[in-house]
Amino acid sequence: MVVCQSLVRIFRTGAAGRAGVEVQALQGLDLTVARGELTALVGASGSGKSTLLGILAGLDAPSAGTAEVAGADLGALKRRERTAYRRRTVGVVQQQTARNLLPYLTARENVQLPMGYVNLPRPQRAARALELLDLMGIAAAADRTPAALSGGEQQRVAIAVALANRPELLLADEPTGELDSATAAEVFDALRTANRELGTTVLIVTHDAMVAEQVRRTVRIRDGRTATELLRRAAGEAEGSPLVAQEYTVLDRVGRLQLPREFTESLGLAHRVRLVLERDHIGVWPDHGDPAASATGE
Repeated sequence: MVVCQSLVRIFRTGAAGRAGVEVQALQGLDLTVARGELTALVGASGSGKSTLLGILAGLDAPSAGTAEVAGADLGALKRRERTAYRRRTVGVVQQQTARNLLPYLTARENVQLPMGYVNLPRPQRAARALELLDLMGIAAAADRTPAALSGGEQQRVAIAVALANRPELLLADEPTGELDSATAAEVFDALRTANRELGTTVLIVTHDAMVAEQVRRTVRIRDGRTATELLRRAAGEAEGSPLVAQEYTVLDRVGRLQLPREFTESLGLAHRVRLVLERDHIGVWPDHGDPAASATGE
């Protein structure tokens, strides 16, 4: 569903017409997300998460590298193609509930609105809106405006809005960031329902540990690149077996990887290291400038 290869995004700071400083928000990022997957994307502020989401949402374009969603090359889309992509292929839920919904429309009307952009007949819009609100567990609030809804209810309506035109990819940017833990769990359940019942691929950017711990795959971005992946697999074949987590460091297409900071600091790895190829692994050693140690791997 999502394939990013050597993705680069460069921003230039400073006023228009003046020389500015180039900031690399993404520095050769590689990422794949399978169709139907529910994935969490985590990382510190400034790591490039929101920049990546902006590109996948069709709101921004890469400076270099490629980003494809459902076979569409996002860097090559013309203006009209990009508009069609945003209307049909991708749905977006933002953190700020006020940015997801129009305050003067009811929940039902908010969900129906995107369907008009793809010329869905009016009777089908009403039926589709009620179907989605029911799926999100909020059908009883169909005729309420956002002001009459709680924050969690607003986010569930926003998910229904994002799903209105049957997108293949749903992007959620910190969807639980403004909610308490109980309400956040309800919103995450709504995203999981969309993934399970509709088959929609879901990518969630989050700082919420509860969310990140409940998906089978968590991708961490650091300094504009994918750094690690945490995969959760069933411990046994029996239904309901507990999930066992294993963290992996991501090896990119040119052989680069990011070593965790706690590892490098603990072993004094800095500037340059020695690599020793063993039969079934690669040894990474600090460089102490000792030729004898280099020969023995000690």
